[in-house]
Amino acid sequence: MCDIHPVLVGEYTKVFNLEVLYEDDNFLAVNKPAGILVHPINLRGGEDTIVDWLKVNRPQVLKVGDNTELRPGIVHRLDRDTSGVLVIAKTQEYFEYLKSLFQERELKKTYLALVYGHVPSGGIIDKPIGLRNGSIKRTVTTARAKMVKEAITEYKVRGYTKLVTARGPQECTVLEVSPHTGRTHQIRVHMASIGYPIVGDPIYGGKHRDKVSRLYLHAYSLELPIASGKRIKIVADPPEELEKAFKQGVLS
Repeated sequence: MCDIHPVLVGEYTKVFNLEVLYEDDNFLAVNKPAGILVHPINLRGGEDTIVDWLKVNRPQVLKVGDNTELRPGIVHRLDRDTSGVLVIAKTQEYFEYLKSLFQERELKKTYLALVYGHVPSGGIIDKPIGLRNGSIKRTVTTARAKMVKEAITEYKVRGYTKLVTARGPQECTVLEVSPHTGRTHQIRVHMASIGYPIVGDPIYGGKHRDKVSRLYLHAYSLELPIASGKRIKIVADPPEELEKAFKQGVLS
């Protein structure tokens, strides 16, 4: 399904298109663009979010969720600079159902990522993640961190490429990544912790700070059981700038 609608809300709002990947009476899945917040940080707003699009195009979700003022219908989130599959509940009953699927790990999330370095093989990263004191950054160095929680990430190698940057050609790896838990910045923190930060990551990129248009991380697919008893897989193809980098080693 491909249902694209622009949104115009408020004086500050720019137009952005949002592709609907799947929809039934209970929920919808959209392809979130990079650079767009899922929901406002506070009630003052100030920039476009997926919630603004919902207010115009799916107003029935405005009474759904556990915080209907800030994040109506929103069951999970993607970082501002991550694109891909995002599911939104249309009823309170289904909000609770989807929330339970995430909490009980009954769905499979698959991301595509471009990381610096030659990752020799796939593996599993099992490192708790916490919030670094006095910072918004997450860390696997948890001795003095707050809110430490279990975090597990599985990754597979899909291919290799070289990116031409201001620092010269950089060897990179295309990965398929499946987080088994859902911690904030989990994939970004875990990949950086083993020496392979994601291209375009301004927080965890370390010495790799090439000027690129976005974070090279995309929520490619989500598999889940729906109320009818079927298990479905929702897929969002990577945007053009990621496809170029994955296939040709071209940064944009």
